[in-house]
Amino acid sequence: MELIFVHGALVSDGQWWWQQSADLLRERTGIRSRALALPSCGETTPEQVAGGLIADAAALRRELDDVDEAIVVGHSYGGTVIAEAGRHPAVAHLLYVSSYLPEVGQSQGAILSGESDPVSIGAHDDGTLSLTGYDVSSFGARFLQDADAEIQQQAWQRLTAQAVGAFMTPTTVAGWEGIDSTYLVCGQDRSTSVELQRFHAARATRSVEIPTGHHPFITRPDLVVDQVEALLRP
Repeated sequence: MELIFVHGALVSDGQWWWQQSADLLRERTGIRSRALALPSCGETTPEQVAGGLIADAAALRRELDDVDEAIVVGHSYGGTVIAEAGRHPAVAHLLYVSSYLPEVGQSQGAILSGESDPVSIGAHDDGTLSLTGYDVSSFGARFLQDADAEIQQQAWQRLTAQAVGAFMTPTTVAGWEGIDSTYLVCGQDRSTSVELQRFHAARATRSVEIPTGHHPFITRPDLVVDQVEALLRP
């Protein structure tokens, strides 16, 4: 068994975001884990960026082709990537963290359109989007209020532009259907509303609410690893 982490939108260096949970997971279970490089965030080749959601889903399928069995963790936008990747025989469980289980035909942008206090995102002439209107302090308060200032600064340095196709492409499959899944509702999240989280959590096999902000795999890796361990029990 391995674990593949699919990070959220508008950031890079997925392994940094996941590393604290990866270390604890290896210590407690021996399971190896890795973070998927998202083409739409510029983490592969420049030519793949424009592929948006489709390129990201293809990258996840290729990663799954290399393992016999995997738990896939989707954070935020990562859940939409999981949906578009479709069902794969290597997937044993899905673990969602403040994420989305979209129906066929839903885009990431459409999912977020109903938020009463949406995250501020701006478009660029090169076909990409990025967070706008934030500085280190306001970014930290919105996305990582339960982390210290040093972690907030390191996260800020990993913000990136992302292809508009990651947000505007409707899903063509619902890869979460028929697969055992757990959803972690982040009860103190200031990025994705708890109401939207609970709506998507209702589509998962089970859900657990934890007292964290948007990135519990950084601020409370023990709570995330607890849930991975629960998936491993017979």
